[in-house]
Amino acid sequence: MAQMLARKKKGEKTKMVELAKNFIGKECMIYTFNGTQYEGTVKEVSDGALLIERGADRAVEAINLDFVMRIREYPKKKNGKKKSVVLD
Repeated sequence: MAQMLARKKKGEKTKMVELAKNFIGKECMIYTFNGTQYEGTVKEVSDGALLIERGADRAVEAINLDFVMRIREYPKKKNGKKKSVVLD
């Protein structure tokens, strides 16, 4: 994992920030290099962090963008409701 982080260049980091800004206000699934998965609404994207709002208590959590591997919008059914089971 340290080698993967060492390979990240400044240009690649700014690309991830710009891509993450597309998900502001959307409910997303965020995957990290260590295998952790976060679900929540993306509230803000800064140079090094992603702020998400999670759960019914609307707790805000910051995720380091250096460890983010994948961001995707939460899948929905045809009627617009969230899918109960997501298989990746």
